Amino acid sequence: MRVAVLGAGLMGKEVARDLINSPMVKEVVLADVDINKIENVCIQLNSVKLSSAYIDASNEDQLGAFMKDFDIVINALYIAFNELVAKTAIKVGVNLVDLGGFKVDNLLALDAEARAAGITYIPDLGVAPGMVNILSGYGASKLDQVESIELFVGGLPVIPEPPFEYNEVFSMQGVFDEYTKPTSIIRNGQRQSVPSLSGVEPIHFKGFGRLEAFYTPGTSSLIYTFPKVKYLGYKTIRYPGHAEKFKLLVDLNLTRDDYEVEVKGNKVKPRDVFLKVLEPIVDLRDKEDVVLLRARVEGNINQQETAYEFEMITYYDRENKVTAMARSTAYSISVVAQMIGNGLINKKGVFAPEQIVPGNLFIEEMKKREVIIEEKQLNIEKVNV
Repeated sequence: MRVAVLGAGLMGKEVARDLINSPMVKEVVLADVDINKIENVCIQLNSVKLSSAYIDASNEDQLGAFMKDFDIVINALYIAFNELVAKTAIKVGVNLVDLGGFKVDNLLALDAEARAAGITYIPDLGVAPGMVNILSGYGASKLDQVESIELFVGGLPVIPEPPFEYNEVFSMQGVFDEYTKPTSIIRNGQRQSVPSLSGVEPIHFKGFGRLEAFYTPGTSSLIYTFPKVKYLGYKTIRYPGHAEKFKLLVDLNLTRDDYEVEVKGNKVKPRDVFLKVLEPIVDLRDKEDVVLLRARVEGNINQQETAYEFEMITYYDRENKVTAMARSTAYSISVVAQMIGNGLINKKGVFAPEQIVPGNLFIEEMKKREVIIEEKQLNIEKVNV
């Protein structure tokens, strides 16, 4: 199996690490516009399977000429490239997976073109969206009827520090976008738009004190896959008080990307200034992080109300100095890419993760990488009032 990884950032590096450790992968080429970054990653990973390539992803011809020779391409570039990479993969006829973040409905709309090109394309393969989608689909497959899907994910510092009790485990620009944009949920069987940072509720995980969870964008393709459920919602997990603090900053327009003010005759985005102010405050540096995940899919089996609950607690990898978020995200996309590359997933077209990834095998593969996803089946007794 020959695999190309676009993007030599943290996620691309960890995807490459996982691929070169797989006996089924014969060659990995890490491509980026930053030659020094690629070469440093190749030196650090030190594998005969791994080589580098200069690619300017904004150059469609150059991108297509590079991508066409692989069994599968893993796109770990910034989300702005997702649609271009997807259309290029279809044009040259190569299988593709990406980390998501782009408008998923635009990508799912490429299905007919992907089928005609004879390729498999699965977008949104991070943790959320990604892992939560796969687990939702797996839980739903065990039920006769699905009634609700509740999703909770958070990347947190193991030891929180004020003022936000949060450290950057992926782009703070992405965090700002999540906190600023409204999110789609299904409530009482109706699709609704609710403000991010709303719906705050307490949540608990073993080994942690009281945490909080609140709405942010994250339902992704699940809204389209399960349109008739009574409830579907995604919430981000943080330490208590985080949502209230950031809600004030959002209300002050400090997180908007489309807002400017004039300062001494110059146009300034408060967001740009705030990001700079936050850099030293939220920098993870040598701190350890943890990723918490819970997905609960409820419905019925033979008219018995039943729920399947999946839970994950993944910590920082001290040996390789890899963040918990990078491990969870990179391993998820690498596992699914290899399922396509080895023919385990062979349907052609564009598929949401919950539609096509075999959840039981995904859980097994993640366990091999010491990312443990616990599964519980719960019978729910009705209470007559």
